[in-house]
Amino acid sequence: MKTRETARKAAYIGAGAGLVLFASVGLLPGSLIGGAVGLNIAGNIFEMPVSSDLVPRVIVGISMLLGILVSASIFVTGLSVAGWLIGQPFDSLRAGKAVPAEIKH
Repeated sequence: MKTRETARKAAYIGAGAGLVLFASVGLLPGSLIGGAVGLNIAGNIFEMPVSSDLVPRVIVGISMLLGILVSASIFVTGLSVAGWLIGQPFDSLRAGKAVPAEIKH
């Protein structure tokens, strides 16, 4: 019998759920927050009414991509770790490592 099989499967399920949750909930806020940070950076480097030149657009675009990547990594990593933590006790019970508590009178 393989050990840690249930925890690994639960981690994969958690990663899949994290991807679905990121696609439905985290994609737009990550882009929005990253864009706002990019506008602040471009406004501090250049002048505050940011012009539509190429460099400020690139700064905002890269910042939006970084916001999306951070949001995705938080969702996928967090739910993968949560799935692994949920599967870990089942593996220890299956492998016989957990000793049931005895009641002594």
